[in-house]
Amino acid sequence: MTIQQEGGHVSAEDHAMVQQFYAEHMQLLDAGSVDAWAATFTEDAVFDVPTLPEPLRGREALRESLRRTAKELAEAGIRRRHWHGMVAVFPQEDATLRVRCYALVFSTTLGGQPELHRVCVCEDVLVREDGRLLVRTRKVTRDDLPA
Repeated sequence: MTIQQEGGHVSAEDHAMVQQFYAEHMQLLDAGSVDAWAATFTEDAVFDVPTLPEPLRGREALRESLRRTAKELAEAGIRRRHWHGMVAVFPQEDATLRVRCYALVFSTTLGGQPELHRVCVCEDVLVREDGRLLVRTRKVTRDDLPA
């Protein structure tokens, strides 16, 4: 796959805001804070990951999925940590932000050693609503699966 640098860059302030958004967003996910995490998406968000047969659509579907996953992980004694890095932010003509970053997912069984669970690329479209960023769309690809 060839990645081309895109025209246009965001300000340092906007880039820092995106970084802060992901720090809070991923910590909510890892804590299993279902409602707070779902609230970081637009009401009509689309969440497309290869572990699901079809994309999730809307906050309620996101809540339901995280509730199920958090329960399964807790029952198995597993903690997950998501790390986003190499965050590239591109302003779009419609005032949204297109973000592409690497996502590493670590998994630790209680009492065990942390392991790298997945290596992914995360591509989001972020929108501003009421002065805060929200995810409108998310597309995740995994390095261990064909493109």
